[in-house]
Amino acid sequence: MLTNQIIDTAVSAALAEDTPWGDITSEVLIPANATAVAVMQARVPGVMAGGQVFRRTFELVDAAVRVELLVADGTAFTAGTELARVTGPARAILTAERTALNFVQRMAAIATATAEYVALIAGTDARIVDTRKTTPGLRAFEKYSVRCGGGHNHRFGLSDAVMAKDNHLAILTQGGKDLTAELRRVKSELGHTTHLEVEVDALEQLPAVLAAGVDTIMLDNFTLDDLRTGVAMIGGAAVVEASGGVNLATVRAIAETGVDVISVGALTHHIAALDLGLDVQVQV
Repeated sequence: MLTNQIIDTAVSAALAEDTPWGDITSEVLIPANATAVAVMQARVPGVMAGGQVFRRTFELVDAAVRVELLVADGTAFTAGTELARVTGPARAILTAERTALNFVQRMAAIATATAEYVALIAGTDARIVDTRKTTPGLRAFEKYSVRCGGGHNHRFGLSDAVMAKDNHLAILTQGGKDLTAELRRVKSELGHTTHLEVEVDALEQLPAVLAAGVDTIMLDNFTLDDLRTGVAMIGGAAVVEASGGVNLATVRAIAETGVDVISVGALTHHIAALDLGLDVQVQV
């Protein structure tokens, strides 16, 4: 969840990074009593995300700055759309400008990319989810942006659910231990609200995992044919997640195999900032 505390912590750190001893450019060039109006405008189409972060950045620099959000998070916009209007002390607006844009440009880019994936699987029963491949310190911002684009969140972190991947399974079964028995033991030790997901990378692994009664099975880097076979073998006994090799060209075909969830790391780690600009008019 993107809380006010999370926003303030990250934005304050970003401002401290950018202005460790103040904004000497604005202090030298701009009169202390100057006011300004600035408009954030889209230079390309996209989906809005991060409006509250944009506003809070200016407020943390100077509480006298006012930000009017003109497009709500999760709303699609066209090139040329005015997204927000900023008024107040000119120095503060110029000081906060780059940091505010850095946040919203990345967040809107993630929302826009997510919306592309979601549109491509329309009419199927699958949902698009993110991964833990996020920018350190900005996970809440990026996962929030995925939701703005119509996607869903996978686990937030390692504390949310048990997810046994290939390396976990290799250690779990070392010494010839039976996979089904070990997974049943793990499940018996978990609270009833804790989700258990297991990754498999071959159809041959499915019977042992299915026999353990896990909640979700991830089919990792499966071919389309193997995905269809895997879905049939699982037969509704667990949520089926597809992962690996997912891009805009492949996601529709993956969704049509009948999987329930498609995890897409590219939503957060292959993202270029969306082209948004802030045009300022200084008034003395």
